Amino acid sequence: MSFSIILPDGSKRAFEQTVTISELAHSISTSLGKAALAGRVNGQLHPVEYELSQDAEVAIITDRDEEGLNILRASAAFVFEVAAKKAYPELRLGEHGTETDGFFVDTDKENQIKISELPELEKAVKHLIKAGEKIEAVTMSRAELQEIFRDNAFKLDLLQAEASDEITAYKLGDFIDFGFDILVSNTGKIKQFKLLSVAGAYWQGQSSNPMLQRISGTAFFKKADLEADLKRREEIRERDHRTIGRDLDLFFVDPKVGAGLPYWMPKGATIRRVVERYIIDREVADGYQHVYTPVLLNVDAYKTSGHWAHYRDDMFPPMDMGDGEMLEIRPMNCPSHIQIYKHHIRSYRELPIRIAELGMMHRYEKSGALSGLQRVREMTLNDGHTFVTLDQVQAEFSKILKLIMDVYKDFDITDYYFRLSYRDPKNTEKYFANDEMWERSQSMLKKAMDDMGLDYVEAEGEAAFYGPKLDIQTKTALGADETMSTIQLDFMLPERFNLTYIGQDGEEHRPVMMHRGIVGTMERFIAYLIEIYKGAFPTWLAPVQVEVIPVNLDAHSDYAKKVRDELNKRGFRVEADLRNEKLGYKIRESQTQKVPYTLVLGDNEMKANGVNVRRYGTEEEVAKSLDQFIQEIDQDVKSYSRKK
Repeated sequence: MSFSIILPDGSKRAFEQTVTISELAHSISTSLGKAALAGRVNGQLHPVEYELSQDAEVAIITDRDEEGLNILRASAAFVFEVAAKKAYPELRLGEHGTETDGFFVDTDKENQIKISELPELEKAVKHLIKAGEKIEAVTMSRAELQEIFRDNAFKLDLLQAEASDEITAYKLGDFIDFGFDILVSNTGKIKQFKLLSVAGAYWQGQSSNPMLQRISGTAFFKKADLEADLKRREEIRERDHRTIGRDLDLFFVDPKVGAGLPYWMPKGATIRRVVERYIIDREVADGYQHVYTPVLLNVDAYKTSGHWAHYRDDMFPPMDMGDGEMLEIRPMNCPSHIQIYKHHIRSYRELPIRIAELGMMHRYEKSGALSGLQRVREMTLNDGHTFVTLDQVQAEFSKILKLIMDVYKDFDITDYYFRLSYRDPKNTEKYFANDEMWERSQSMLKKAMDDMGLDYVEAEGEAAFYGPKLDIQTKTALGADETMSTIQLDFMLPERFNLTYIGQDGEEHRPVMMHRGIVGTMERFIAYLIEIYKGAFPTWLAPVQVEVIPVNLDAHSDYAKKVRDELNKRGFRVEADLRNEKLGYKIRESQTQKVPYTLVLGDNEMKANGVNVRRYGTEEEVAKSLDQFIQEIDQDVKSYSRKK
């Protein structure tokens, strides 16, 4: 027997007998042999024990390769399972897997694992790592594994999904589990390991299934990488809008009364109201007519629009009104605004017609996908639709984009980029079938961006089913890439709903419909703002802009009320802390609640008709007259709290 192995650098190695990937790596260099985690053989990943016996192209996978980190984390999940099963023999294991930043293992027992138990489990895992025990890949029959897991219905379910009767499993001592692609050959290769959190997770993501306990963790090859990751996670925790929303009493979601249905507390409602008023004022000034349309619509409208065919799984079931009428709680506002347009005969002299609404919508989101304000079942979209002639498309596109960028400036949103989202021509199920329409509309968007001199990326397969769009992608405070705003061209819905306008020639013509969202839904946008600002909102957005604190309740409360009332009368959002608490406690509380201005009022302030001002995040106190302070905060609000 003789065969050749071709390495990534093009060099060849000849062998006269079978060699494993590990032996191949050692033959290249001792250090590579020690670092080898797996091998890519003719493009397919295999464990280091895999035997080579014929010509092949082979690359050794180490900690320098992306696959190496996934292998490490899958191995860490496996070793955690070993430690957890040893600590809790009655434990039933469910699904496991790797994620972008770690791994998870689903577990189940009568008294679920608590977060306080993670340190002991982590010690047990590290003991196994230090021992450098062998992890062995074994091939087992389905029947053998069914016998091993006869008391674990979750694993039996997973076994049913296995395609073959011969299944690769992994063994460490007496412990065996399956469902892993490739693991390291020895626990000692798992260098840096950390258990992170405990959360509930429905079995296989279905809310009708039992709730298991999901243990999450991570692993790295280098200590510095783990430390950097933990620091990043701490930053994420500090910015998590769910945590800040709870601490600042902005909103809550209670699954007992409706999962994915946020309740806006007074302070959160204030922020939302400021944003909504701002958006409406900007849109009205830009020529939009604001409307209100019903949250219910005949399901036939969504069948005509194509939403029923394309998004039915994301819509709530229709309600049978008993007389043949089927009403749908709306998942989007387009058909409603089309009805507004159709209500009158339109002339070319009226176009562009711009219709906007803060429209409430509902989406049928699975329980496992819901998250704070980011993923909800009820949302209010900053929605708008413009009806234009063909030769008005480019000018209207530029006008909408300018409005979006002006809004971003006021909210101090600077980290964004433009993405032209096209259809995937091969996906005939998702996209409206009209090649001419797609080519025409896509080229129009591209030309508009080129004429404005703006850089953009192009993304095939990201368009809406009825037309291409410009997506404005932002980076959230947690590092995720998210679509904030969109402008979409639509030749399809005007056709389907038979929309017309009377042209200069007296004949009927078909308008082009442009869909646009400036800041998306109120829920997601305010979640974004909470995380960007860490809850320390700029003065113009802050739910409480000024906290007034008297030094002595008996001596200074009346003056504190006078200052509060004067500021409230001028339109500022002000509270006076008249609780019977120590002064230091009240000042700290104002800082904890991230109020932009704290005014401390004592004898000197009362005599001078002044205030003692402390800005959020500082310990400096500045004495000013009340008039001076009013000028300062007025300028702060009018400038959208932009730094000079």
